[in-house]
Amino acid sequence: KMPASDFALGKGHFPVNDATHARLALSGASHSLAVGNITPQQAAKVKHRADVVLGETDSTYHNC
Repeated sequence: KMPASDFALGKGHFPVNDATHARLALSGASHSLAVGNITPQQAAKVKHRADVVLGETDSTYHNC
């Protein structure tokens, strides 16, 4: 069972516990945003969390 901290949007939503899941979260968030299932702010949070796991940004979350 994965802890809530392994998910970008809380328990069960967009796991980002490793690079593979982070890439899948980016793709899933993009699709979810396009069809209106998440807000732009939620998509930005997923992108940030995934980028941190992928080493593309620092771990300080800035409210987007």
